[in-house]
Amino acid sequence: MLGIIGGTGLTQLANLEITHRQVARTPYGEPSGALTFGRICGQEVIFLARHGYGHTIPPHEVNYRANLWALKDHGVDRVVSVTTVGGIHPELIPGTLVIPDQIIDYTHGRAATYFVEGGKPFTHLDFTFPYCHAMRAALLQAAASAGISLRDGGVYGAVQGPRLETAAEINRYERDGADMVGMAGMPEAYLAHELDLCYAAVGAVLNHAAGRGRSVNGIRTEEVQAVLGEVMRQVRHLLEQLVSNDAAGQCKS
Repeated sequence: MLGIIGGTGLTQLANLEITHRQVARTPYGEPSGALTFGRICGQEVIFLARHGYGHTIPPHEVNYRANLWALKDHGVDRVVSVTTVGGIHPELIPGTLVIPDQIIDYTHGRAATYFVEGGKPFTHLDFTFPYCHAMRAALLQAAASAGISLRDGGVYGAVQGPRLETAAEINRYERDGADMVGMAGMPEAYLAHELDLCYAAVGAVLNHAAGRGRSVNGIRTEEVQAVLGEVMRQVRHLLEQLVSNDAAGQCKS
C-alpha cells in the first residue's frame, strides 16, 4: 500500500475518497495526526500531514519515527514524501518540481534511528542511495504520463529550521554540492530505510534560496504564497497519476 506524507501546503488530497481516519499509537509516541485512509482510482492510500492538519508542528519537532512506524504498522510498504524546498541550482526556479536522488544532512538533535535500546544488536545500514530507485522511477513515469515537467535528480540539503537560511549558509551548501534546501528530508529518509520502506521524495520549489534570484535581498512571504497553490496543484496531479498508473485501468478519469 502507498503512504503519502504531505508537507507545507499539502494537508489534504483532491480526488481522495476518504473512508475513515484513525488515531495511531506507536512505541515512539504519537504521529503528527490521525492517519487518513482512502482510495484514489480504486487504490487504497494512507495520507498523513507531516506538520499536523493545522500545520502546527515545526520541522525540528516532527515525530518522524512515529509517523513512519504508524504507516508501516498499518500496511504501507511504499512512501512518497512531499517536501517544499528552496532552489539553489539555477534550474530550480519557483514552481519547479524535482525528484531528488541524494541527501546531505545538516540537521541535529533529532531522533534519527530506531536503534535506541541498549543491550540489543544494531546494524550499520548502507545509505549510499537514500531514495528507492523503484519509487523514483514510478514518480518519473507518472510525471511523463501526466505531462508534468520536473527535474530528475538533485542533492537535497536537509537543514534544521524552522528559521530560513542566511545567504552565506546557502553559499556553503552550494559548495558542498546541494541543489536545494529543505527542513524535513532527514531523518525521515533514513528512518524509512530502517523500516525497509520504499521511499522517495517530491521536492516542490517555492522560492529561490537566500541570496539567489528573487531572494537576493531576502525571501518574501507573499511571493512564496503566490507560488504555493499552483505548485501543490501540480503535486496533487502527479500523485493522482502515480496511483492511477498503479490502478492498471481501474481509474475511469
